Amino acid sequence: MNNNVLGLHHITAIANLAQRNYDFYTKVLGLRMVKKTVNFDDPGTYHFYYGDEKGNAGTILTFFPWEGIGKGRTGVGMATEIAYAVPAGSEEFWKERFGQHNVLTGEAVERFGEIYYPFLDPDGLNLSLVVPKNEDNRSGWTTPEVTGEQATKGFHNTTLTLRDLDPTANVLTELLGYKQVAQEGNRYRFENQNIGTANIIDILVDPNAGRAVNTAGTNHHIAFRVKDDADQMALREKIMSAGLQITPQIDRDYFHSLYFREPGGVLFEIATENPGFDVDEPLTALGTSLKLPKQYEGHRDEIEKVLPVLK
Repeated sequence: MNNNVLGLHHITAIANLAQRNYDFYTKVLGLRMVKKTVNFDDPGTYHFYYGDEKGNAGTILTFFPWEGIGKGRTGVGMATEIAYAVPAGSEEFWKERFGQHNVLTGEAVERFGEIYYPFLDPDGLNLSLVVPKNEDNRSGWTTPEVTGEQATKGFHNTTLTLRDLDPTANVLTELLGYKQVAQEGNRYRFENQNIGTANIIDILVDPNAGRAVNTAGTNHHIAFRVKDDADQMALREKIMSAGLQITPQIDRDYFHSLYFREPGGVLFEIATENPGFDVDEPLTALGTSLKLPKQYEGHRDEIEKVLPVLK
């Protein structure tokens, strides 16, 4: 059967303070606020989407900034690191910039022939910058301080920490179009063969990994990309046929979603490209106003009163 997955669509994480999260991702990392909306299940909490100019799949990092939720802890059954692709030659720029903004960084590490530069966001979310060995031709969002020669291009890969390899590896290879391409010690690399960017999942196998606390500074779920509803529903049938429980299709306004928990415990989402982030505001104005799901529009006044005011 054909595999319909086209790498990563988005990754969703949890933050503590909305203003601090907004400042870091738009002002330090230089990402675009593509959409400012609220959590579908908790409209008193923002849902931020950061990415490139259009919010293309494979560039979108989203956050639920629950005020005062407290620090989480990465652990088993979770996506534990996100790596952004950056242009060759931008490494010194980012080192200096992180120093200027007091960003916590770690020592560079080599994995699969690529150098990773780890750093933490203000909540402790594990992030890295990497210059891919295969050139990434995507164009990043630019700002007066972060030019096209330095701008992040979108996701390169994400890492899942698991106690066992095979159950999750089988989901990736048999259902989601990935292929194991390399191994270094207890780290295994899988690539989606249908697209050339945002297409890598690493599995870090650690039988002694501790329990995760899924609050601020941790990832909530990772979403895989499919072109449209037809591909999504065909994939849903494959996932159900494999004996996994998966939700019905859910309309998230900017894409349609399915959710299932893979055997290692990581929450996976299947998200469509359609309808896109310009469905309710023009490309030039993405992320500039608060957009509410239709069911909450009638409560706009009371919702805006409880949401933190961004400066």
